[in-house]
Amino acid sequence: MIRSALVLMALAGAAQADCAPDRVLVTGDFGQVNFNVVLADDPAERSRGLMFVEEMPTLAGMLFIYETPRPASFWMKNTLIPLDMLFIGDDGIISKIHPQAIPHDETSIHGGDEILAVLEINGGLAQRLGIKVGDVIKHPAFGADAALPCE
Repeated sequence: MIRSALVLMALAGAAQADCAPDRVLVTGDFGQVNFNVVLADDPAERSRGLMFVEEMPTLAGMLFIYETPRPASFWMKNTLIPLDMLFIGDDGIISKIHPQAIPHDETSIHGGDEILAVLEINGGLAQRLGIKVGDVIKHPAFGADAALPCE
């Protein structure tokens, strides 16, 4: 009985670990994967993004968070590495994936009109992992009404 309680407590702790500001859990038909992220949650951080970053660990990224859902567009000016951009609604569901954004490209990449967050990861990683539109993101930014809320 005590052992069962300890196992349940450990599982609850692991679930809470998935809901830290510097972690994003992506879940879908492929399974699930955790990314260590840097937050870009104010205008200055969102403007700089991953510019001038020469390399990024495989399971790392940057999570851009807006105050409310809004149109989201990005470009790759001064960005040195290819990126996959996962555009996410306020429900935590990926609504668009822009794969392999080209370094230094100044073409606008429009992700949608009701975007609360954008997860940038290494280019090609979404395809390699099997991440698709409709997969779910778990992060405290999405709140209690999210498809996969933090509890």
